[in-house]
Amino acid sequence: MSLFWRIFSMNAAVLVVAAVLLLGPWVTVSSPVVLREALVVIAGVLCMLVANGLLLRVGLAPLQRLSRAMASADLLRPGGRPEVTGHGEVAELIETFNTMLERLETERATSSARVVSAQEAERHRVARELHDEVGQTLTAVLLQLKRLADTAPDELRDGLRTAQETTRDSLDEIRRIARRLRPGVLDDLGLVSALRALLDEFAAPGITVRHHFGPGLPPLGHEAELAVYRVAQEGLTNAVRHADASRIELWLRRAADGDAELVEVVELVIEDDGHGLRGADEGFGMRGMRERALLVGARFLVESGAGRAKSTDGAGGTDGRDGTGGADGTGGTTVRLLVPVERESR
Repeated sequence: MSLFWRIFSMNAAVLVVAAVLLLGPWVTVSSPVVLREALVVIAGVLCMLVANGLLLRVGLAPLQRLSRAMASADLLRPGGRPEVTGHGEVAELIETFNTMLERLETERATSSARVVSAQEAERHRVARELHDEVGQTLTAVLLQLKRLADTAPDELRDGLRTAQETTRDSLDEIRRIARRLRPGVLDDLGLVSALRALLDEFAAPGITVRHHFGPGLPPLGHEAELAVYRVAQEGLTNAVRHADASRIELWLRRAADGDAELVEVVELVIEDDGHGLRGADEGFGMRGMRERALLVGARFLVESGAGRAKSTDGAGGTDGRDGTGGADGTGGTTVRLLVPVERESR
């Protein structure tokens, strides 16, 4: 039965019951209307309205649940689907919405994969040009400054030495930028060595950076390793630049995830003692980490202070653990990435 005929039937049933009561011996109306009869008619109208409202609420409840699901749908948190309830057009509408949402998630995953691939290719190109073009040019300038400083008069030698040091610092910075754009150590020495080198870059006075690499880490695919590295890079950047953290700890270990289909995972954890998210909306960096997690079928969780972890995975669930960021349990941020092992190592 369509939604139209269901509502029509409910209203018709209420009116028919009212008409039967008026035509039967139970309710009579005289002329002029006496107070008792008027009260009976008013009570009957109120009963009709209440019955009609209850029937409409029951009939339209699936549409209200669908409306809430549509308002809360987020393609970066896939898997959530409203339950198909009701009959006829209502059930077909919910099924159509679920199909549309699944198609949009698939299309977003495909487009995100293309964007990330193009982004990595562009980073590789920029890093190569910085290393080959700008780096070689600065190296040539550095050699020329050294030759001039060796033969220059004493009154010019100090200035040339200063320019030489400035050029050397610029060359080192160019090389650091190139390494961040394209971590060659990740391709040459693996994920653990790449993370160690990344942590060394964020070590600075006033910031304590520690790492804990678990034994027996299983091999991951290239895309998964790159996702782990980029999430670590973005998490460390957020902790240093935005959270004003003084202590950062990183774990990479083999773990078990009972909420996922594949129990065995490689877990990346980045914990800092900064001021936490403080209710701020997610920026491009956080959304980029979620997209990278989705591309490799991983779960991404963010915990701030004593709040409950929020996750992004195929089921759209949470891991049920309380946040542990911050030394006193009230601040800091903890980022977790759980990469399934079997899916990547087949």
